[in-house]
Amino acid sequence: MTTRRNFLKSAGVITAATLINPARLFSQNRNSRTSANGGSKKLTLTWRPYDAQMRHVFTIANSSRTTTPIVLTELAWDGYTGYGEAAMPPYLGETQASVIEFLKKVDLSRFSSPFEIQDIMTYVDNITTNNTAAKAAIDIALHDIVGKIMGEPWWKIWGFNAATTPNTSFTVGLDTEEVVREKTHEASPYKVIKVKLGMDEKTDKMMVDTIRSVTNTTICVDANQGWKDKHYALDMIHWLNERNVNMIEQPMSKYLLEDAAWITERSPLPVIADEACQRLIDVPKLKGAYHGINIKLMKCTGMREAREMISLAKSLHMRLMIGCMTETSCAISAAAQLSTEMEWADLDGNLLIANDVFDGMKIVDGKITLDNRPGIGIEKL
Repeated sequence: MTTRRNFLKSAGVITAATLINPARLFSQNRNSRTSANGGSKKLTLTWRPYDAQMRHVFTIANSSRTTTPIVLTELAWDGYTGYGEAAMPPYLGETQASVIEFLKKVDLSRFSSPFEIQDIMTYVDNITTNNTAAKAAIDIALHDIVGKIMGEPWWKIWGFNAATTPNTSFTVGLDTEEVVREKTHEASPYKVIKVKLGMDEKTDKMMVDTIRSVTNTTICVDANQGWKDKHYALDMIHWLNERNVNMIEQPMSKYLLEDAAWITERSPLPVIADEACQRLIDVPKLKGAYHGINIKLMKCTGMREAREMISLAKSLHMRLMIGCMTETSCAISAAAQLSTEMEWADLDGNLLIANDVFDGMKIVDGKITLDNRPGIGIEKL
């Protein structure tokens, strides 16, 4: 614990340096390629609301829902179109109305091309303090259109190795024994099942025991801040460790860093920050409190900052996971471009909805696969 406290004294310096002078991961290449499409060289942003319909009622420790509100964006420039997405589960604190109000404030006329990703997203981020999903909708569309202009997917632009993508988990939400068995059978094509816990001990153990009555597939657990006592949380982790569980996300409240550090120090399983890790600035203070972080585009404003979070976490020797909300294949495929750098992935949000409007990243034999489609790798249906 002392080591962690000493680290935290210097963490602020690391964070400030990262934010004030972040690595220029994106070049400002205004004249990299001339389009033959003859479109306007004015950046034009449009959007529309969309409701994702869940295949099953989706229940976590503190809520249930049958839909997820989404706003889909399109960015046009010089005959090219890039697609983006803001997905808003209730805990994010955003709505379709708040996203649209934010997007109305965005004036891209000051920028001459979509290649100015760093400057554009710095401007967008400074419009308000929050609205991270709305910002991600612009960031994803920017990356999509730039990749299309360059004719390459982002995993190639970043120099990643598509062969190193992990298996994705498939989520089984809290439910009755009968429905959990049904969901577990649906998850049979996947190599990892993600189970939502964080209720009472009887319900949590029922969930795991029911899955285990159907399959011995590896489980990862997301407690969604549901466990209230560190001793109980550690006891549950030891119990789960005997049942082929490979990691635990957010066992307790994101505000209880010292309790999280106490658990992490004693846990036989990796403990990963989810709600506790929102943006780049959060990463250093989580060193020692968790073994690693779960990066989600909707929390961190998109692909640009997610890429910076990866670099910072690696420099701090923290383990990495990429996650998602319930999203279309647009945001899922954008996140998949970063998946090669991850130890764990939970990119099943598009598989949990019944009305996807994009064709994108595919799961083959449980594994995330990346193809050569340019940009974020999607086609509009």
